[in-house]
Amino acid sequence: MSLLRSSLVIINLQKQTLHMKKIGFYLLVLVATIRCTTTAPIDFIRASCKTTLHPPLCVRCLSSYAGSIKGSDHHLAKAAVIVSLNEAKLAAAFVSKLARVSRLKPIEYQAVKDCISTMTNSVVSLSQSVQELERMGRRSVDQDFEWHMSNVETWVSSALTYQNICSGGFGVNGHVKDVVTKRMVYASQVTSNALALVNRFAVSHRKGSHKP
Repeated sequence: MSLLRSSLVIINLQKQTLHMKKIGFYLLVLVATIRCTTTAPIDFIRASCKTTLHPPLCVRCLSSYAGSIKGSDHHLAKAAVIVSLNEAKLAAAFVSKLARVSRLKPIEYQAVKDCISTMTNSVVSLSQSVQELERMGRRSVDQDFEWHMSNVETWVSSALTYQNICSGGFGVNGHVKDVVTKRMVYASQVTSNALALVNRFAVSHRKGSHKP
């Protein structure tokens, strides 16, 4: 009797061990699947950012959007423009604050005022671009694509021009010029990347290789 009980115990232990091995195997498969699904969007971003002038900055800015981009050229372009818009707003706020709190020379004050005006235009252009890309996502991508895409390309390009005008508007060397130029250079690099990815989306769609 005791021998029978021992045999039953051994059989049960073997079954439990086999069950645990199966669970362990399925967990490994699940972990591997999760790793693949989370790294794939980042790989897409890295590959896409190679077409920009500032790839490391591009990847750094867009990595947090990987989940929403999901390998879509359209979503990637929109995320890049959103990042550019946010940075333009921060840069505009920085320059506005500089005009209020700094003791500026008359020529510096005029340059800052001009910069505020151009950065306001930059923010407007990027806001229009985001709205246009969102409208494109709510309808057939092929419907009036060229018209919508032309609007986005024009507005993002204009935003970049406004940022460059701001950074180049300080004729007098000094601390104010240095801090504004540094901020505008960063903003223009982000916007340059956005423009490159917008153009990439346009080209990939025209070739019929876009992912809606």
